[in-house]
Amino acid sequence: MTGPGGAGPTRLMDAAEIGRALTRIAHEILERNKGAERLVFVGIAARGDDLARRLSWEIERIEGTTVPVGALDITFYRDDIGMRAEAPEVHETRIDFDINGRTVVLVDDVLFSGRTIRSAMDALVDFGRPSAIQLAVLVDRGHRQLPIRADFVGKNVPTRVDEDVRVAIREVDGEDAVLLEEAMTTTARREGA
Repeated sequence: MTGPGGAGPTRLMDAAEIGRALTRIAHEILERNKGAERLVFVGIAARGDDLARRLSWEIERIEGTTVPVGALDITFYRDDIGMRAEAPEVHETRIDFDINGRTVVLVDDVLFSGRTIRSAMDALVDFGRPSAIQLAVLVDRGHRQLPIRADFVGKNVPTRVDEDVRVAIREVDGEDAVLLEEAMTTTARREGA
């Protein structure tokens, strides 16, 4: 699936749609957990942490309760760490609150194979023992390789394996959008193709 004329990405969500999806997810999180009292958000860097902050702001707007937000880098927990040609991009991990006995809502931009989420759960246990871990994603594109399912989903997008779903957020990319594009090789991306 490509844009008009067979070239370029297809826009799946714009800023308004992303905003509405995050508002809905915030309401669903509150409903499922009967409020925000025992919640913490941990966003997977990069982009998941920014989405986690937005969910926290939404819950504060709705409930008047502040939900702590942390950022989690899973680079060294990945099962493909030594298999990639390029050097991994390492982000800051910042969880400056106790997760023991709390409900941790892991937040990521795209759920695909499930391997990132498995790595994130491995990383989380280094910080404590939550009473529960729930998963919120902006986009679920299918093609799971592990038995992992999101509890809260902004949009389900059926894709082919040879397509990429790219989430752009204003904090990182200057705009909010979800784009579907043909997958490119790492070399082609690096060379600007």
